Amino acid sequence: MEEVVLRLEKLLVPSISDVAVLSIDVTDEAVRIEDQRTVAGSDCPGCGSWSRRIHSSYLRFPADVPSGGRRVVLCLRVRRFLCPVISCGRRTFVEQMPGLTRRYGRRTERLRSTLAAVGLALAGRAGARMARVFGLSVSRSTVLRLVESLPDPEVPAPRVVGVDEYATRKGRHYGTVPVDVESRRPVDLLPDREASSLAAWLAKRPGWRWSAAIGHRSLQKAPPPGRPRRCRWRTGGISGTT
Repeated sequence: MEEVVLRLEKLLVPSISDVAVLSIDVTDEAVRIEDQRTVAGSDCPGCGSWSRRIHSSYLRFPADVPSGGRRVVLCLRVRRFLCPVISCGRRTFVEQMPGLTRRYGRRTERLRSTLAAVGLALAGRAGARMARVFGLSVSRSTVLRLVESLPDPEVPAPRVVGVDEYATRKGRHYGTVPVDVESRRPVDLLPDREASSLAAWLAKRPGWRWSAAIGHRSLQKAPPPGRPRRCRWRTGGISGTT
């Protein structure tokens, strides 16, 4: 039995250290795994001090990625510790299992990343339908929230920036959108289409080469800093460097 538990531990929590699988209960509908952290103490998230003084403990039941068409629910015995630093604002704190749980989380990190990947590929409504195929009951709003919680990817500074306009209310309110000409991705959104706003935005980014496909006269009145020259792009306009 111990050998089976060890194999399941490597299968279910392969990249999570200091976590031991105590028992596994498999039914026709769900798989319940009882886990416990093996470290004697934990770091206080407020001051970073190490503590072994246990205040209390309780059970958490975060949902995990389904396995074999069955729901997987973890039964985690987590401990609440007393912070040894009197001046710390957090007198007690609950231990977290890195790579598995987070504060107030009802899903494991593995399930969160899976749903976020589905949301990135299919967005909210279609992502929720695809999640049901996997055996996950989740709303489209939850999928979108998981996508919004992802950190912004690190995007390298564009070599050539194109400038165009967008409308928040057609015929009434317009803004300026700088675009990476090479990747064709928006770089930023400016709240208006005044030349002064564009010039101030470019002044904060010296060394950028820009190519403006200008669709409104207000942007043509005062081109951004640099020596403008005729643009070679099919859209026409002006270009230069800051």
